[in-house]
Amino acid sequence: MNIIQVSKTEHLTYSPKTILLICLALAFAVMNGTMFNIALPDIAEAFALSTTQVSWMVTGFITVFALGTLIYGRLADIFPIRTLYTTGIALLSLGGLIGFLAISYEMLIIGRIVQAMGAAAIPSLSFIIPVRYFPKYRGQVFGYLAATIAFASGIGPIVGGVVGGVLSWRFIFLISVVSALAIPIFRKSLPVGSRRPRQIDYIGALLVGLFVTCLLFALTKFAFIPLVMAGVTLSLLVWRIKVVPDPFINPEMLKNPFYSRILMTSFFGTFIISGLLFTMPLLLRELYRSSTMEIGFIMFPGALVAGVLGKFIGKSITNKGGERFTLFGLCLITFGTFILAYVVGSSVWVVTTALFIAYLGFPLIQSATADLISQCLNEQESGTGLGLFNLSNFFAGAFSSAFLAKMIEMNGLFSFDLLPSASANSTFNSLYFILGVIGLITTVCFFRLNNMKQTKL
Repeated sequence: MNIIQVSKTEHLTYSPKTILLICLALAFAVMNGTMFNIALPDIAEAFALSTTQVSWMVTGFITVFALGTLIYGRLADIFPIRTLYTTGIALLSLGGLIGFLAISYEMLIIGRIVQAMGAAAIPSLSFIIPVRYFPKYRGQVFGYLAATIAFASGIGPIVGGVVGGVLSWRFIFLISVVSALAIPIFRKSLPVGSRRPRQIDYIGALLVGLFVTCLLFALTKFAFIPLVMAGVTLSLLVWRIKVVPDPFINPEMLKNPFYSRILMTSFFGTFIISGLLFTMPLLLRELYRSSTMEIGFIMFPGALVAGVLGKFIGKSITNKGGERFTLFGLCLITFGTFILAYVVGSSVWVVTTALFIAYLGFPLIQSATADLISQCLNEQESGTGLGLFNLSNFFAGAFSSAFLAKMIEMNGLFSFDLLPSASANSTFNSLYFILGVIGLITTVCFFRLNNMKQTKL
């Protein structure tokens, strides 16, 4: 493993206070992506929008956020992390203020895009900090970060529902504005750093941006023209990578078989969990007639326990390595998903228990694969490599939601009654069975990858 050397101006001492600060910022960024979805009906009503029109608020945020995770990762290889981190928080806060004061839907969209430009910096840079500054505690910090993501994902809709229900959807934007108070603290806590003598491939960055945008539209809208444009842009990007000496994405990094396979493991693990989190509210509303608040509290226990386990997960990864925890997380997700496929339609508490089991695997996979990814990277690749890791996970979530939404729309066209409980619930039974099979295949492939790596060693 390559230990990254940093200059004195970039020295950062490991401390619980620093990690807590980073986790709080990460929680704000993750909640910002989840707590607005519950307010979309109110926003549509306020501006007299159709479902298609209001969906651009989500699509715009997803597109900019996904692209930003990679770009900030690349910029972290050149510019000081403190500058990028505080800039991200400032943009997140500014976007929240624009959204709160919005007098038109166009102004609201601008606010969300500015928020996405800022929020994208936080998860990307948060995963780079432990790799660059305290690699000895890398696995432990990854555990904290993964637990924070799991916890914030669960509590985000609850916070959005409570604030939007008691006050107004506008006040959800003010939560992001509060994050500006942390800027002086971050400027004091993070090292000053200095710019590294590397060039930025602006044309390569533009091609990456076009490719990510077209691919996201193709996946989320199931549109053919964006898919063709994504293919053309990808061809140009590959050509660009071959002809410039320092491309935006280093091809040697992608040629590393362990890096690429761990990336795919994380992708499919996130695909399954994102699918569960997307379909569960629909299932609870359709089959169990649960209210929005009830849905939030049903999904919250798994997020809470996952957050609490983060401390122990991180320390264990540091001591024992990420391979076994990745495998254990995949097993939990797969087992919980197969149980869901079997028990849909029974007691809501049985369904909640199955979701709880699957959700416990989420922080395990996120923290363990991040630790494994970082071991494949050297100093020049750390920012971009972890940026691709975050981008891949974000793609997994976007594609999972779009794919499963289309499957639900098709209803009985793809459902099959392989399970005893499948009847009127066959659509959800089939969805969870498919996700379980994906989990099983991913688990077997990772197990073989781990054996191959140990054999080579």
